[in-house]
Amino acid sequence: MNRTTSIIAIALAAIVGLGAYFFTMSDNMSAPAVDVETVEADAEADLPTVEEMTLGNADAPVKVFEYSSYTCPHCSAFHVESFGKFKADYIDTGKVHFTYREVYFDRIGLWASMIARCGGKDKFFGINDLIHKGQRDWLGDGDPVKIADGLRKVGRVAGLSADAIDACLEDETSAQSLVTWFQKNSDEHGIESTPAFIVNGELVSGNNYPKLMTAIDAKLGE
Repeated sequence: MNRTTSIIAIALAAIVGLGAYFFTMSDNMSAPAVDVETVEADAEADLPTVEEMTLGNADAPVKVFEYSSYTCPHCSAFHVESFGKFKADYIDTGKVHFTYREVYFDRIGLWASMIARCGGKDKFFGINDLIHKGQRDWLGDGDPVKIADGLRKVGRVAGLSADAIDACLEDETSAQSLVTWFQKNSDEHGIESTPAFIVNGELVSGNNYPKLMTAIDAKLGE
């Protein structure tokens, strides 16, 4: 999924709004009711710190950051097809310390992120896996009402209560923190497409596991 920096900024403006991220309930299904009045990501705001989601030995010789969007099919393909092997070969062996960072090119990606983070770090990677593997199902035909309902189902499958899910999705302060965090990270690493990997400070773009392996192996050989 390719985007320019200006498109990122426009998407961010549409994501966060006054009173955004609250959900109204009908008898059978929940529907997003998003106010798209713009509120800019604010690095100076007094916002909660966003927890980094990491795996592996913090002292590993190679540090890998993955930037991924939950609405990006190439990102989900990487997690379905390659992440298990990457984890077994590099993370579990102590060669790589891995950090997963979400990218918000659209409001749906942010909703998915808020579900993924709803159970804290202990549940994050399990929910992350469910979201990526079920991407086609919960995205469906693109209807926001059905998407919100699909993401709630993912949360329930992961063991989250309905009340906990609603509380996470209605947390405007958390949403603002995530958007500000994403913008800072994106600016720092020059992220304009997903998936993107930072390997010891160097950018590797695209769903190309052999290319990622080559970059990691080169760093291990230094």
